[in-house]
Amino acid sequence: MSDPSPSIAQEPGLEAALALLRGLLTAGETLEAWAVQHRLFALTHRRACIAATSGRFITLKRRLLGGYESADIRWQDLKETRISAGILAADLTLVAQSSSDLNIGSEVNRVWTFAGLRKDQAQGMYRICQQHDQVWREKRRIRELEELRAKSGGVQIGSQNAYGGADGAGVAGAAMAATATAAAESEPVRRLRQAREMLDAKLISDSEFESIKAKIVSGL
Repeated sequence: MSDPSPSIAQEPGLEAALALLRGLLTAGETLEAWAVQHRLFALTHRRACIAATSGRFITLKRRLLGGYESADIRWQDLKETRISAGILAADLTLVAQSSSDLNIGSEVNRVWTFAGLRKDQAQGMYRICQQHDQVWREKRRIRELEELRAKSGGVQIGSQNAYGGADGAGVAGAAMAATATAAAESEPVRRLRQAREMLDAKLISDSEFESIKAKIVSGL
């Protein structure tokens, strides 16, 4: 998907647009897929070009009088990707937080919609966006569980512990601490599991699920 087909490459301006996209890549970053607006949907303006890389989503628009404008979304900021496909073209919509890290953060979202994309390219972009979204959702899930453990007073048990040596009273103390930790974690973990089950059953949306998780992590 990262290399244009012969018929696409022959269209005026696309090779230049792809060259610009590749020029925006940082060291070690790779171009995974790209898509461009269908000519029929861009009769009054220059076509928009979008790309998925190993680290982000990039949009590129060429100016009428030369030059270009670009913007990007980090994969860790992506919250939702939607596609609407017709007979000739497809629309791709991305919803992303304005800024974030591994935590559930800002409530201010960016919504980018790209209409009239080439159908096969848009579908390829959608699949890659979903893959990166799933990877970062798992990272956030792990991070949230770690924070829940920390807030509930969880401890890590190794060969040595605060209750003594590696056996005898030390083992007994560690077992008691582990039991107390499990009990303390049960309520937030139960709430998180129920929210996940509701999401899987399509009773709540992705955004509602993220909001519930944020409340659980914050202790509400």
